[in-house]
Amino acid sequence: MAAEENGKKDKLNNAKKTRVIPGYHLTLGIVIAMLSLIVLIPLASVLVSSLKLSPSEFWHLLLKKNVLNAFKTSIGCSFIAAVVNTVFGLIIAWTLVKYDFPGKKILDGFIELPFCLPTAVAGITLSRLYSEDGFLGKPLAALGIDVAYTKIGLTIALVFVGIPFVIRAVQPILEKMDNQYEEAAYMLGATPRRIFFKVILPELRPALLTGFGLAFARGIGEYGSVIYISGNSAKEQTQVISYVIMQKLSYIDYASATAIALVMLVISFVLLFAINIVQLKQSKRTNLL
Repeated sequence: MAAEENGKKDKLNNAKKTRVIPGYHLTLGIVIAMLSLIVLIPLASVLVSSLKLSPSEFWHLLLKKNVLNAFKTSIGCSFIAAVVNTVFGLIIAWTLVKYDFPGKKILDGFIELPFCLPTAVAGITLSRLYSEDGFLGKPLAALGIDVAYTKIGLTIALVFVGIPFVIRAVQPILEKMDNQYEEAAYMLGATPRRIFFKVILPELRPALLTGFGLAFARGIGEYGSVIYISGNSAKEQTQVISYVIMQKLSYIDYASATAIALVMLVISFVLLFAINIVQLKQSKRTNLL
């Protein structure tokens, strides 16, 4: 009798596992169709268009001086901006979570401003603000520091558009972090600096790396906010790679534009893959705890 009951239970469990949820195939079909139309087909078209160039033409294009300089400028300035965003994004997130002060909710809402503000508006505003007769650019120019139409201005624009990624990645972790670990370390005689670097920072490291990767990836492909403040000078090496792509498109050189876009696509996939690995390790660590 016990064996029969166990057999019936196994059959019932197997039936539950193999049961198809109503609407499953329709939902899956919609997801695949939207993914194909919005992501897969456009990406495949980039690959197909870039294949119009021979391997020698492809490498000759990428090794041109202006293209190499644009890659160096985009990647270098994006990396510096992402590092700045990681440091100050952590400070801002820490302040928003750990302290109460008037206007806290308003400040927290302003963090989303770079997401909702048109990037061209941000670029025009920053270029005017940091120009030689601008509110911030004029005193800096008096000190011999030119910001607008230089790599400094380009980096500032990338900091503006990238800092929300770090804040929003770190903020939820800080809110959920248990204070018992800090209190235990303090009771054992640890200094505040040691508590931060040995207790708090290891918990925040995956979120910081995720925010850094997202800000870095956004900066590499940014166009609207940097096009006005960078100056787009090949001589001064302030051209970004997205501007070079738009330049190729204006010359109806689609093959060259898509070839450069393919390289940017590969870089983005590598960054996305690295971010997913960090998040996977963090989820495994959380499950172990």
